[in-house]
Amino acid sequence: MKILFYGTRDYDRDSFSKVMDEYPEVQIEFTKTNLTWRTAVLAKGYDAVCAFVNANIRDAMTLEILAGFGIKLILMRCAGFDAVNIPMAKELGIRVCNVPAYSPEAIAEHAMALGLAANRRIVKGYNRVRENNYDLNNLVGVTLKGRTAGIVGTGRIGAALCRICKGFGMHVIGADLFPNKGLLEEGCVDEFVDVDDGLVDYDYLYERADFISLHAFLNAESYHMINDDTIAKMKDGVIFVNTGRGGLVDTEALIRGILSGKIGAAGLDVYEEENENVYKNRSGEVYESITARLTSFPNVVVTSHQAFFTEEALGEIARVTLTNATAYAKGAPDDEYVFRSIVC
Repeated sequence: MKILFYGTRDYDRDSFSKVMDEYPEVQIEFTKTNLTWRTAVLAKGYDAVCAFVNANIRDAMTLEILAGFGIKLILMRCAGFDAVNIPMAKELGIRVCNVPAYSPEAIAEHAMALGLAANRRIVKGYNRVRENNYDLNNLVGVTLKGRTAGIVGTGRIGAALCRICKGFGMHVIGADLFPNKGLLEEGCVDEFVDVDDGLVDYDYLYERADFISLHAFLNAESYHMINDDTIAKMKDGVIFVNTGRGGLVDTEALIRGILSGKIGAAGLDVYEEENENVYKNRSGEVYESITARLTSFPNVVVTSHQAFFTEEALGEIARVTLTNATAYAKGAPDDEYVFRSIVC
């Protein structure tokens, strides 16, 4: 089975090359070019393609071109399906696999790191010391012990962050459409907000949490769940973290919250305009950017979708992706795909 890997970097080549001996049924080739309708023609002669979160497979034309070349499998080496037009893939008979959980702890640890760095003004303090300035003015943060953490989405990643927050001595509130009661029994969540008729009482969390971290899925219902109205319900000076999806947050509303002091610190690994920028070097360009506005604030820390980026996570991504490819090549039933990750 021949697979073309789109949008690859050196770390992709390294992580997949390390495990290739375990998957003799699969042959892979790499290209730095990302997958769009313009580059889909490169898939001619291959059996499947593999792409990342920053690919553009939402355009029907991309999928139609791939289908025209006989592509029946798209492997996403990420957890989300945001980049794929799933209804069109189903219509064309193309299977789409993801990597549902490669390292929840990696993302949870990064979320806490962002929150701590923003809260304690680590970047600003570091830059001062580089310039031999040891003044502490405007670097004051808050102690997390004894405060309340609100975790929106308590799947594998959210649950991992709940455990970290308990380690800091925090009271943890979870919010999820399907609350995992096991987290209560484990003692890493103190309470879940109420769910009534499919609606989660996020207001309860917003009003009580000193630290809020997003780990929810992005869909029509959750799009811009953080907006002017919801920010207004939060505590003054709340620490806000997003390692979920950029579309969960209305960025202009977030900026207004930062300027008003309602958001006391913000750590962001994802943001709305990231698809145009993520994993690209645009340091030599001049362009208007909301991200540049965010990074101008001393109480904001922004990273480039790197929360997953650990050696362990890269290794798991490689193995799960190639396991799914092997299962497809063998004509295996759906339950032999990793975590039943097949969606088409």
